[in-house]
Amino acid sequence: MARPDKAASVAELSEQFRSADATVLTEYRGLSVAALKELRRSLGDDASYAVTKNTLTKIAAREAGVEGIDDLLVGPTAIAFIKGDVATVAKSLRDFARANPLLVVKGGVMEGRFLDAGQVNQLADLESREVLLAKLAGGMQGALQQAVSLFAAPLSQAARALGALQQAAEADPSVIAGAGEGQTQEPGNDTPAADAAGTDTDADAADTDTNAAPAAGN
Repeated sequence: MARPDKAASVAELSEQFRSADATVLTEYRGLSVAALKELRRSLGDDASYAVTKNTLTKIAAREAGVEGIDDLLVGPTAIAFIKGDVATVAKSLRDFARANPLLVVKGGVMEGRFLDAGQVNQLADLESREVLLAKLAGGMQGALQQAVSLFAAPLSQAARALGALQQAAEADPSVIAGAGEGQTQEPGNDTPAADAAGTDTDADAADTDTNAAPAAGN
């Protein structure tokens, strides 16, 4: 391969390492072209599966800041660059390897952390993103229903209380009418007090005039 072609391949691989959510390195020795095509189809849109040269992959990984995979770059290597549901792709690789033992999962990298073959297989045991989202949505729906119940309970209690008051008022209007009687009587209570105060004042004035008359005569 000419040097410009190698540089372009390294740049492309380096970009795939950077943009991937995770990468899984495999050995495909002995797999037919038809089997590789089937494998790519099984990965769907969540990953691309590319056969790579080990020397170029080492350079590309180094440029992308990916560490720990040099020891895996031995023998025929193909890499699954995952840009989607990591658990789903890991499960597809595991299931395909079970049906086609010539495919060997060697390890991978996720979020800058090296994963050995066993850890990649553990990813396959995780629930898919769709399942997790469905569970999250179900949990949120349950929380919303609880919140609605908490808000609705006081409102329904208030409605029942108002309904009971209305029924009582229809049976006995004084239940509501009597509530204002105390307030209407208060001004009446103040009036006699004012009249009494006025009477006392007039009496005092009369006494004053009676006492003052002889003084004037003298």
